[in-house]
Amino acid sequence: MAICPWVFVDGRMVLAKNATIPIFDRGLLFAHSAYEVTTVYDGKLVDGPAHMERLAHTLTGLEVRLPMSAEELLAVHEILVRRNGLEEGTVYLQITGGDYGERSFTGPKHFRPRVFLFAEARPMVDARAETGVRAITLSETRWLRRDLKTTQLVSQLLAYRAAQSAEAETAIFIEAGMVTEAASANVWIVSSEGTVATRDLSPSILAGITRAAILDVAGMKVEERAFPEAELRAAKEVFVSSSGSLVLPVIEIDGAAVGDGRPGPVTRAVQRAYYAHLGADLQIAAPWAAE
Repeated sequence: MAICPWVFVDGRMVLAKNATIPIFDRGLLFAHSAYEVTTVYDGKLVDGPAHMERLAHTLTGLEVRLPMSAEELLAVHEILVRRNGLEEGTVYLQITGGDYGERSFTGPKHFRPRVFLFAEARPMVDARAETGVRAITLSETRWLRRDLKTTQLVSQLLAYRAAQSAEAETAIFIEAGMVTEAASANVWIVSSEGTVATRDLSPSILAGITRAAILDVAGMKVEERAFPEAELRAAKEVFVSSSGSLVLPVIEIDGAAVGDGRPGPVTRAVQRAYYAHLGADLQIAAPWAAE
């Protein structure tokens, strides 16, 4: 992973080493900020309009107005991609409640939002997609508005650290016996009968952009519903999806193998469909996923 040199802050493209944000910014003080992470593949943004739509939903929940049109924001993304010569990676966008020279919970009646973007160069289809990842389960500790994509991420941070300590790569949250999400991804299961399920949309989970794309392009029937921890543990296949990691097989949960401990055929089919959605040449990007 490599952070690209040029960033966008307060209406200007500047070098990251010269970029600053005031200490009274509400994003810093209260996590009063929304963010989006958009995949870049072959120099192009993936599902940009869908990210802008979700951003607008989050900002409405935070009582922060969208500071520019969705089209203008996407244009800034594209300028940043070109300025950094980014071919593959992600663009991170954060919009905060702004700064007012004080620490006030309520703040002003109308916020003056701050817009900040940076880009990261990295391969989007990496070794984890081929071999799979290990997961642990944790009790759900996040706030109740998980449909809002905010920078209030301490629970996710601690979940990743707990996974790392357990020699795993991610964590799956359990709430009242039901699966919600992975630390920063939606969870999918495939039953022994071949039924595919993922959690239905509600304030309990984030409406994943990759999740939506999979539902559109995978060409398979999916049950959108809550499912218990017991179904997760009994699943023949498990995979997670997000803009940052695309489609990753989960091959182990709490030390127990999922299925035969290898990525399964349904997961591979979903990967092929999603990589085609990206415009990837499967023989080059993921020959191991080819039929």
